[in-house]
Amino acid sequence: MELCGPNMSETGGSLCQMKPLPCHSVPLCRLQASGHHMRNFPHQPWLNHPAPAVASSPAVATRHRVSGAVAASCSNPECVVSRLGEEAALAPRVSTGKVVVTGGGGYFGFRLARELASQGMSVILVDINMPPCDIPDGAIFYQSDIRDYSSLYKVCEGVDCIFHTASYGMSGPEQLKKEQVESVNVEGTNNVINVCKERSIPRLVYTSTINVVFAGKPIEEGDEVSVPYVPPDVHIDHYSRTKAIAEQMVLSANGCSLKGGGLRLRTCVLRPCGIYGPEERRHLHRVMVNVERRLFSFRFGDPRARMNWVHVNNLVLAHTLAAEALTLQRSCVASGQAYFINDGVSVNLFEWLTPLFEKLGYSRPLINLPVSLVYLAAILVEYLHVVLRPVIEVPLLFTRSEVRSIAVSHTFKIDKARQELGYCPKPYSLTDSVEQYLKSRQPRSSLALFSLSWTSQQPQHLLLLLLMGLSLLLLMLSCIFCQT
Repeated sequence: MELCGPNMSETGGSLCQMKPLPCHSVPLCRLQASGHHMRNFPHQPWLNHPAPAVASSPAVATRHRVSGAVAASCSNPECVVSRLGEEAALAPRVSTGKVVVTGGGGYFGFRLARELASQGMSVILVDINMPPCDIPDGAIFYQSDIRDYSSLYKVCEGVDCIFHTASYGMSGPEQLKKEQVESVNVEGTNNVINVCKERSIPRLVYTSTINVVFAGKPIEEGDEVSVPYVPPDVHIDHYSRTKAIAEQMVLSANGCSLKGGGLRLRTCVLRPCGIYGPEERRHLHRVMVNVERRLFSFRFGDPRARMNWVHVNNLVLAHTLAAEALTLQRSCVASGQAYFINDGVSVNLFEWLTPLFEKLGYSRPLINLPVSLVYLAAILVEYLHVVLRPVIEVPLLFTRSEVRSIAVSHTFKIDKARQELGYCPKPYSLTDSVEQYLKSRQPRSSLALFSLSWTSQQPQHLLLLLLMGLSLLLLMLSCIFCQT
C-alpha cells in the first residue's frame, strides 16, 4: 500500500501579476526550479525571522468562512491577550526546525521532505513503504503506519509542524478498497490530529484534494467561498468522500488547545488538482501503458472541458508557504483556511496529453464516444475487477470518478493562495516530464493485458480469462459501432 499525497499522475506565461501581492514582496517566490529538484529558498521560514510586510496588511485582520470552517480573528482584547500568551509559550520552541512528513515514501511526500531537508530542517519521513530514492541528509525515515497511534506518537517528539500528505485510494484499483481507504484517510488523519494535541505540535498542514468540492457537475473558476463541500452521500468514490471528512476534521481542529496549555493548534488545508512532474509513476505510467496496449484509442466528454494540473515543484512551494503562514511571524494568516493550488492555467486533458502520445509514436485519440457509454463501461470493469480479483487483475482504464473528471470542466482560482500565502507558481511543461520518464523507464519485455495470479492449475481459470477477453472485445466493438 502506498501512503502518499493526492498524486495523480503547464505551460503558461508569467503567473506573478497579482497586484495586491507582487511576487517580489515574498522572498519564497524567488524559487529557482529545475526539472528534477528545487533549489534552496533564500531564507528558512521556519526559524525566527521578521514577519514579511504582507503580514501587517489590513486584509489579514478580516477572515472569512471557508466551507464551514471559521478562522480566528484577533481584533478583540481577549484574543489579543490569548495571542500574547501563545507567543510567550511558543518562544522557546520557535527555532526547533523539526518537521514530520506523513506519506514521506510517496512521490509528493518524498519531494517535499527532500526540499525541507535542503533548507536545513530536521525532517522525519513516515510511511509504510520505503522512499523511491536515498534518504537526503538531515532526514530520517520511519517505516510506520499512520493508523498505528503509538508508533506515530513516538516519532513526533519535539516536532513543531506536521505535513500530513498520506492518503490512500486516489486512483485506479485503490479506489475500490473501501475499508482501507476509510481507515487510512479518516482514522489516520484522526491520529495525526490527536498526536498534534498530545505532543503540543502547533502547526498542521493537510494535503487535501479538489474532489472534496467536485462530484461531476461543472465548476468554472471556482474559489474557496463559492464552492461548498459535496454532501457525503453524493460522492461516488470512497477517496473523495473520506478526504472531505478528513479535511473538515483538520479545519475543525484549528484553534484547539494543546497539551500543557499556552499553545493552540493552527491548521490549514491545501487542495491540489492532478499532480505531474519528473519521476512521477502513478498516473503517467498508467496512461502510457494503456496507450501502448491500444486501450486509450478514444476520447469522450465535452471537447471544451478543461481542468487544472499542478507541477510537483509548485505544490512543494505551496506547502512550505502554508507552513510559514501558520506562524506568529505571519500572524497565522492561514489559520483555519483552505486553498486551491494549481499551476494557474487550465487545459483540456486530451490536448494536454498530446506530448505523451507523440513521444510514444501514437496519434491523439480521434474516436469520440458518448460519456454515458464510457461511464457504463467503467461500472462494468469495476465490477469485474472486484469479482475476478482472486484470479486475474482486470485493468482499469478509467474508474467512474475518473470518467466524470475528464468529461466535465472543473477549474479553480488560486487568487487566495497568491494573496495570503504569496504563492507564485512557475510555468512547466508536460513534455519535460514525459521525456524524463521515458529515459528512466525500465524496458518491458511484454505488455500483458492482464496480470495473472494463478492460485491453481485448474482449467476454469483459463475459461475465466477467455470469457473476460471476449467480454472486453464485445465492449470495444460496441463502442466502435456506436460511434459509426
